[in-house]
Amino acid sequence: MPALSQRLQRTLNELRAAGTFKSLRHLEIPTGPVTTIEGVGEVIVFCSNNYLGLADHPEVIEAGREGLRKFGAGTASVRFICGTFTCHRVLEERIAEFLGTEAALTYVSCWNANEGLMSTLVESGDAIVSDELNHASIIDAIRLARQATKKVFRHSDLAALEASLAEVQNSPVKLVVTDGVFSMEGDVARLPEMIEICRRHDATLVVDDSHGVGVLGKGGRGVFEHFGMPTQAPAGVILTGTLGKALGGAAGGYVAGPREVVDFLIQRSRPQLFSNAVPPTVACSAAKALEVLMREPQRVTRLHENVAAMRSGLRELGYQVLESTTAILPIIVGDTARAIELSNKLLKMGVFVIGFGYPVVPEGTARLRIQMSSAHTDEHIARALDAFRRLKDETGS
Repeated sequence: MPALSQRLQRTLNELRAAGTFKSLRHLEIPTGPVTTIEGVGEVIVFCSNNYLGLADHPEVIEAGREGLRKFGAGTASVRFICGTFTCHRVLEERIAEFLGTEAALTYVSCWNANEGLMSTLVESGDAIVSDELNHASIIDAIRLARQATKKVFRHSDLAALEASLAEVQNSPVKLVVTDGVFSMEGDVARLPEMIEICRRHDATLVVDDSHGVGVLGKGGRGVFEHFGMPTQAPAGVILTGTLGKALGGAAGGYVAGPREVVDFLIQRSRPQLFSNAVPPTVACSAAKALEVLMREPQRVTRLHENVAAMRSGLRELGYQVLESTTAILPIIVGDTARAIELSNKLLKMGVFVIGFGYPVVPEGTARLRIQMSSAHTDEHIARALDAFRRLKDETGS
């Protein structure tokens, strides 16, 4: 057996022995508030990013079908050659309108968007300053920007952010990068203060609002609406996000911001120059999902109500849920194997919640992460809370 295979087998065996080996679950029907898992049966889904119940919305599905009929299965080329269709323009204009930016540009994923943005904007001598709990896609995107100086500041520590910016004050261009919503903690970046700090230091703020759009604010426009900021994105701010969560859940990501940023990315961003665009069916579905969201803001209201009901119910049962204004409700259990064990027990009770451990989160901070949807009914929530009650009775957790 080759040396690589031996090493991989050894590590996989160690993971199995430790109870931390991850197994994929195969869903047999669409992701909704309820789904069917092969070998398990019907379960209530509390681990999906389908925050607004749009992944299986009839209009969103039909828009994808129409996109497939009208534009075909794929673009068959990169965007600047002949791989940009009118459905991409419609989607990007709708994203910009919804977020209040001058322009938007789509990518095949938000991971792709983050990598295509940061490595393209900075030159030698520039600086990137990043929150320590930023998403892995941001971390990897910054690693690709080898030409820039990098600084990491303590999570949501504004004094540490200011100190980091002071250390790179002579850099011609400075990017400060943060998640809008930190997906494992459920907390929200302190954007008003961060914007002011960036203004004082002539820095551009990049916000990945993948878990905020569709969730925060009365209309689901994300962290800026959450903080009551103007409908137009502030100057000096660039947004990235995903189409794969609240906005229909298929795939794709975007950069939204000033027109010159988007135009420059079209010229120089390697994922734009060397990758096909999102498939037309995805572009059409995502555009329809945005239309439905703008037409039905009550979906966001219902989501907020569901979050409050679930959080209250868990606390009454004695669970310690991390504070959050988002749709993410993390319960820290400590050990990775323990989190996976509790997740498996809940699944047997018909409740689909994932246990997260290292390397997704630091060692010793493994958790059950509950994610709410506007599509959850009162009955779904009641059944889930009953499962958590039985889990506590059974395990004492």
